[in-house]
Amino acid sequence: MAAKKRRSVRKKDPRLKRAGVSGFNKPKRTPKHPKKSHVVVAKAGGKVKTIRFGQQGVSGSPKKAGESKAAAARRRSFKARHARNIAKGKLSAAYWADKVKW
Repeated sequence: MAAKKRRSVRKKDPRLKRAGVSGFNKPKRTPKHPKKSHVVVAKAGGKVKTIRFGQQGVSGSPKKAGESKAAAARRRSFKARHARNIAKGKLSAAYWADKVKW
């Protein structure tokens, strides 16, 4: 008789389903949220946190290819203004706003 192989069954984290994202650290637009434009279920080490970030209706920065001087200055200003919070890592909203919107 062949021994049956056991498959480890991992339960999906309920926070993923509640936020409507496909996995950890995968941001998603939230067009119907009244205030925030994106959501991500961030995971760093053993910590998991649902983060909503970005102002609804604000585009963030334009595409980098062929960017105007004003757009480049706007990007630099955002990064300088939020540098301390961006440096906190994946469990901060500023990190995700920097990565997704700027």
